[in-house]
Amino acid sequence: MEKILFSGQIAKDLLLYLGNIKFSRVGIIMDDNTQKHCFPVIQTSLPENSSSFVFEAGENQKNLDTCKEIWKWMTEQGFDRKALIINLGGGVVGDMGGFCASTYKRGVRFINVPTTLLAQVDASVGGKLGIDFMGLKNHIGVFTQPEAVLISDVFLKTLPEEELRSGYAEVIKHGLIRSTGYFNSLKFDHWKEQSWRDIIEKSISIKKEVVEKDPKESGLRKILNFGHSIGHAFESKFLNTDRHLLHGEAIAIGMVCEAYLSHLKSGLSEMELEEVQNALMLVFHKFDFEEEEILGIIQLCTQDKKNEGGKIYFSLLQGIGACDYNIPVNEQEIFEAIKYYKNI
Repeated sequence: MEKILFSGQIAKDLLLYLGNIKFSRVGIIMDDNTQKHCFPVIQTSLPENSSSFVFEAGENQKNLDTCKEIWKWMTEQGFDRKALIINLGGGVVGDMGGFCASTYKRGVRFINVPTTLLAQVDASVGGKLGIDFMGLKNHIGVFTQPEAVLISDVFLKTLPEEELRSGYAEVIKHGLIRSTGYFNSLKFDHWKEQSWRDIIEKSISIKKEVVEKDPKESGLRKILNFGHSIGHAFESKFLNTDRHLLHGEAIAIGMVCEAYLSHLKSGLSEMELEEVQNALMLVFHKFDFEEEEILGIIQLCTQDKKNEGGKIYFSLLQGIGACDYNIPVNEQEIFEAIKYYKNI
């Protein structure tokens, strides 16, 4: 597993980290939001000959075209296999920057400095890297661990409220799949008023424990996908529209739908379904869509990476704090689950 370092002074700790390892060059990959709000915090910690690649912020940039530009930059900069890449940003930067680093010259080292709540509690931990392809989320990718992840909650102060809320969806998911106590400790009504450092540490410990038992997602790690089968389908469906959803917003929809499926198929009680639904609806706004759009969302579910042999498999809750995986679900049941959300 990657080395996870919690930092109270990110500029100082990054400088110390870089001083203790050897590299030929340092390259920083970031988006234009990160360049504006986060790069100044660590800029003085970087070697003088470091260079950076900046791309336009947004999930719609996480594709092969941007990768080609990153590989071209690395080549033109003369990066060799001793180079070190720093991915400074949210989940898109970590996913795509890590993917490009791990495939350039068969792999160069990289570290993640996640700057969003979503990236800190989820995307930067576990070695899953990838890009979107043909409108399908994370369709092309690899498993490669970063050398280290440096986490500082100072970056959360740079986030707009909707980005902080988006990351909170993964926090809620960690409680739902693995810890009743953690779920019950979370705030939903006044969700912004809590200790983010404590939340980040607890969520990471839950994800790390699951990933260490199943690094390549052959079994248990699939529980981390609760809410993601339908959630990713919503995210992909509306990605290039004026109704596009942030990742966490889509996953919140997915968790309500898949909580309904959990009640239908895997033991979640009606009372617990109501509890999950109420918690999520306190934090996230209801998303409106037309009934005729549901079939397109279901079609995207059929492309989910957990599917095998033409069957659609979900990770569903047995109860709050317990999750099972490889549960077959048919298209009619998915339709019912999405209709359930629509009719809330």
